[in-house]
Amino acid sequence: MPPSDFANANVDEIVEQLTTDEAILLTGGVGFWKTHAVERLGIPAVKVSDGPNGIRGNHFFMGTPAKCLPSSTALGATFDPQVVEEVGLKLLAPEAKLRAASLILAPTANIQRHPLGGRSFESFSEDPYLSGIISAAYINGVQKGGVGATMKHFVGNDKENDRQGYDSVVAERPLREIYLMPFMLAQKYSEPWAIMTAYNRVNGVHVSEDPFLLTKVLREEWKYKGMVMSDWFGVYSVDLGLNAGLDLEMPGINKWRTLDFVNRSIQARKVTTRAVKARAKTVLELVQKCAKGAPEILDGDGLERTVELEEEKALMRKIASGSIVLLKNENQTLPLQPSNLKKIAVVGGNAKAFVLSGGGSAALKASYFISPYDGIANAVAGKDVELTFGEGARTYKNLPTLEYDLFTSSGERGWIGTWHRHENDDSLVPIEEPVATQYIDETRIFISTSTPVGITKRWTLRLRGHLKPRPSDVDFEFGLTAAGRAKLFVDGQLVIDNWTRQRRGESFFGSGTDEEKGVFRLKANTKHEIFVEFCNVRGPADNDPDEALMDSNPGVRLGGAEVEDPEELMAKAVQLAKDADAVIAVVGLNADWETEGYDRTSLALPGRTDELISKVVAANPKTVVVTQAGSAITLPWINEVPALVHAWYLGNATGDAIADVLFGAVNPSGKLSLTFPKRAEDVPAHGHFNSENGKVNYAEGLFVGYKHYIHRNIEPLFPFGFGLSYTTFSLSDLQLSQPTIANGDLSLDATLSITNTGSVSGSQVIQLYVSLPTTSNLTHPPIQLRAFTKVRDLQAGQTEKVSLSLDKYAVSYWEERFQAWAVEKGVYAVQVGTSSADLPLKATFEIVKGFEWQGI
Repeated sequence: MPPSDFANANVDEIVEQLTTDEAILLTGGVGFWKTHAVERLGIPAVKVSDGPNGIRGNHFFMGTPAKCLPSSTALGATFDPQVVEEVGLKLLAPEAKLRAASLILAPTANIQRHPLGGRSFESFSEDPYLSGIISAAYINGVQKGGVGATMKHFVGNDKENDRQGYDSVVAERPLREIYLMPFMLAQKYSEPWAIMTAYNRVNGVHVSEDPFLLTKVLREEWKYKGMVMSDWFGVYSVDLGLNAGLDLEMPGINKWRTLDFVNRSIQARKVTTRAVKARAKTVLELVQKCAKGAPEILDGDGLERTVELEEEKALMRKIASGSIVLLKNENQTLPLQPSNLKKIAVVGGNAKAFVLSGGGSAALKASYFISPYDGIANAVAGKDVELTFGEGARTYKNLPTLEYDLFTSSGERGWIGTWHRHENDDSLVPIEEPVATQYIDETRIFISTSTPVGITKRWTLRLRGHLKPRPSDVDFEFGLTAAGRAKLFVDGQLVIDNWTRQRRGESFFGSGTDEEKGVFRLKANTKHEIFVEFCNVRGPADNDPDEALMDSNPGVRLGGAEVEDPEELMAKAVQLAKDADAVIAVVGLNADWETEGYDRTSLALPGRTDELISKVVAANPKTVVVTQAGSAITLPWINEVPALVHAWYLGNATGDAIADVLFGAVNPSGKLSLTFPKRAEDVPAHGHFNSENGKVNYAEGLFVGYKHYIHRNIEPLFPFGFGLSYTTFSLSDLQLSQPTIANGDLSLDATLSITNTGSVSGSQVIQLYVSLPTTSNLTHPPIQLRAFTKVRDLQAGQTEKVSLSLDKYAVSYWEERFQAWAVEKGVYAVQVGTSSADLPLKATFEIVKGFEWQGI
């Protein structure tokens, strides 16, 4: 019987037939990425896969090359649910099928509470309404493609440090109106097949164990029928999660829900067999949805594949360019005209760097990548324009990986790994004869559980290759990081010892060391031998003698770069700028700075980036700056530069998408999905962002993002919703219909006209904000985004009529006294414009009789 036959199974009957042990097994994962199969009853296993900006597949190590899409903040910046749904249907769902995955672990709908949050790039916005609507579009697209979506991280996982222990202390109104709202809207408009719980506590209780959130809110209020799963290793007990409504514990490694633990809990009457079977039933309902949605996955061979279609590449480029935000453009510096330029200097640490996404679960092995420099080169090819390049200032946190600098003895890019068993499971002594030999084309090797068959619990991986020869003698600095212990030898000489004594760090999801560095003098035209020995048992560190086994997250990373004099680097870039007709500076962050596992410590660009920009623009006033970051950054040189483009993380098509905007092939239409502050002190959560004795106080309350800046009359660097175009637009004639209240809902339409008053066609986002009555006895945010639409490809001189619809969500707040949503009688203000700080159209409407509502 093919696994897809489970689509026709009677789930209730199967639950009746389950033994207690089978039910227990169904509530926990198998390995890292699968649910449990029960062959006796024809229940197939379902495979899941990360993630937010692409489908990695089941391997962090030597994974299947995949499409990497723009980061979630970039998708949020499109303000375009139609395009995001297209992403889900035409890119993500087909990619999931190529990875043999029936359920993807995305989207992330947490709130951009503070741009320092290490995982901020994975969330769509600081605004709950935009987050919810974009999430729903993402989910609808994926699920229309027959693949399930898993909305995460429910709820309050808005930072990374101490994420499994901290308590998000948040008042009831902001919990409902800000942090739960994206999940609520997604449930209303898309019904995700699964929801993943956050690691953290909310108001004292771990979410994976919280009956209020998992049962009362999700199941009873919102009538959620999907499956609730844990984040990986985000379960902290047996009975509490089972009783609270956590259906599935993931992964199946080092899990709580073993036959022994759960049966003992049943015997101790801490949990009932009935509760276990209720959890198992929800898992089976998810399996059945997968069998119905894409039966070919369950019936397939389970192999992961890569397919690149030209129309998919074109779509990825279109989505990436559509998310780019033009933040400044004095004197029509942009778009650049190659016909007027003989020489363009490209400078900056990100110009040639491999920067396509943030780090952690979002990371994947890209099937292809176009760097900003290559995209610019493609755009000016054949146009008699000379390109020069100077890095100017180094911006990496860890030394760049060496995938393109290492070669095997046979000339392949990469190196050869040999896997060695140890004498026994407790030994640190490897057996010389390898159990497996493997070609490896990565130098950031997060092995996770991807070890060869027959390996012992403790094992050694030896990596050998040759460094690409240099034309002259040069000092080369290596960097070695390990979740385990490692040594680096060059030509047999020990260069880095990250084995004998270690420094605990944040790498490899918090399990690895800090980067240890060493310098070796390379000889001209010489193939130097590189040898790394790695063992999956970490070494002793100061104040931590624990030599723990890395059984689920071992990894080793080798980076390196030629040693350069920082002053010479800077001087070269400045001279290139002086000699050029125009300068494109590409700077920003990367996956080392913005990643799952830890938070950023500063909003500033790294290293001497700010100094580089100031010096380059002083040398050549025709300087265009392109910034890459998944969240907000500070820009102290903003008044010095004539043009600034923010490019987020754009995935495979990065360089071509940036070039499309710089040279005018695409008229930018992205809008900031989060506020850019002038300084860190202006951020709403400043001073109470960090975990203090295990508590994170959400002291800003309702005033998250732009609501705070307006409420406090603080001018941001760039406001939420802001983004320029190469054309201009005017809005006029705002009209509101009379509000209609029926069946516990409200209906109101807003209409207006938009005119392209410039000389080229362009797209514009119209944003509608609502202010609750000033007669209210409660404090409310000054304005709240409650509707938006994207007007596409409006021709020069053209006028279009636009309609926006409002419902009860536009006028409601959470009434703590009555545990319900309330709509007050009174006069409501509507403001419409093109950003939260540019709202020229104003109108009011009145609700003569208030009402309350519950559910969604």
